[in-house]
Amino acid sequence: MQILREKKILFIVLVLLAGMAYRDWSLRDIEYPPGVLVSELPKQTDVRDPAPVMMDDYELTARADFKIRARVLSRENYSWGSEADLSPVDLALGWGVMSDQAVLDRIEISQGSRWYHTRYQLPAPISDREIIQNSGNMHMIPADNWVRKKLKGRESRGYCLAARKTGGH
Repeated sequence: MQILREKKILFIVLVLLAGMAYRDWSLRDIEYPPGVLVSELPKQTDVRDPAPVMMDDYELTARADFKIRARVLSRENYSWGSEADLSPVDLALGWGVMSDQAVLDRIEISQGSRWYHTRYQLPAPISDREIIQNSGNMHMIPADNWVRKKLKGRESRGYCLAARKTGGH
């Protein structure tokens, strides 16, 4: 009886370790060879006469049609806070020189409090202006639960939105 109990405990521990190893593996940084991975710029066009759409307690109004192909530089998940129910994920995205592994190897990228930050040792790999023009922090608003679960791809199409909470806090 004691041996059976110990085997069950060992099995549970092994399953937990395997789950933790898979999670760490799936969240690993992906490295590419040097060179620009995404050369095209994001495309944004104004939306004429947008009609507001309700999503739970938020009124969303499209400001621009937006299409981007970019490299994910960093991801920050939010599960609490006033906007986490609307936008549970922020992605720091890069294109042009900010999708080049040789540049990114010399820049530290972090996220927090709905902002993204860059740090590097001098001399800078590229100018601050190039960093700003070739990267951005996107507050992702998934269209539905399926999109919420799949929010991982490099290419995205949607809208640049203005969001206003209509009720509650």
